[in-house]
Amino acid sequence: MAKYIYEHKNWTDFTWDDKAINRVFGEVRLMQGKIIGQMNALGFAAKEEATLTALTLDVVKSSEIEGELLNYEQVRSSIARRLGINTAGLVSSSRHIEGVVEMMLDATQRYQLPLTERRLLGWHAALFPTGYSGPYEIEVGRYRTCEMQVVSGAMGKEKVHYEAVKQELVKAEMNKFLNWFNNDNKLDPVIKAAIAHFWFIIIHPFDDGNGRIGRAITDMLLARAESSGERFYSMSSQILIERKRYYEILQKVQHSTGNITEWLEWFLNCLKNAMLATENTTQKILHKAEFWKLHDQTPINERQRLMLNKLFDGFEGKLQTSKWAKITKTSSDTALRDIKDLIEKGILIQKEEGGRNVNYELTDFKLE
Repeated sequence: MAKYIYEHKNWTDFTWDDKAINRVFGEVRLMQGKIIGQMNALGFAAKEEATLTALTLDVVKSSEIEGELLNYEQVRSSIARRLGINTAGLVSSSRHIEGVVEMMLDATQRYQLPLTERRLLGWHAALFPTGYSGPYEIEVGRYRTCEMQVVSGAMGKEKVHYEAVKQELVKAEMNKFLNWFNNDNKLDPVIKAAIAHFWFIIIHPFDDGNGRIGRAITDMLLARAESSGERFYSMSSQILIERKRYYEILQKVQHSTGNITEWLEWFLNCLKNAMLATENTTQKILHKAEFWKLHDQTPINERQRLMLNKLFDGFEGKLQTSKWAKITKTSSDTALRDIKDLIEKGILIQKEEGGRNVNYELTDFKLE
């Protein structure tokens, strides 16, 4: 079996081929500037909306990578409350979701602060407020004191994918990592984000939650790279799409002698794809912002505002009176009145399906 990277002397003296990564690195830096420029042109409310969407996706998708499905609306509401963003239809969220959101916001909104052991242990405790991961009791708010293997397969036929740094070395390895993280300012923060992610995952300092904390560390450095806590794209969403390759590359490079070119290439391309995906989202947010600008003086009640925002954010299925009534917790008569009012204002149109299948859509609009 090939040696693990950490079994080599001075294993954290990583090397890479600049020529191999320069093109994609340049593209990533250019796209970051472009996205920030586009967003700054959007105005305050739309920028808030974009940040809220990106952070919500980041939290939801980072947990989904680990096979855990969080409620999108609960996550969104928790982030909106903490950032003081006023959005209609906030819902309350579970203690677990509050903890995950707390960690992500601490990483992205307080990105300038040093990353300390105490802060990391706080993140870990926030991720596991009950002291359990699923049905299993785990060591929470401290580095692991047991050996750690990443294993798959049925009992008796397990396959070991990775064996992490020995537990007695975790503290020393983490001290070295944190010292580098806080004091090495020679590297570009985007490259540093890629290295930090890999380095942290190799140490695997916790009993559980290493992937999510590793991705929070990445987001923290990306926020530093942009000197902004506003997030407009979600790296975790893209990692989820490329999950198979993510694990393949990690598995391959964990056996290298210190050359991490392949990992950096993959990471930068993944980041580029995350930013390409956000261009689509930006168009939607722009469209929504233009609509509200156009209807700045139009009398619209809270129920109508809630439903119109849902239509802009990607409403599932067809909009019918019954759905309107259910979502706004009102009677069918009131729902129909709300809808007819918006048709008269030229905001909604009735689709040409007769009978019981009457449904409604937003009209196309253009700013004068």
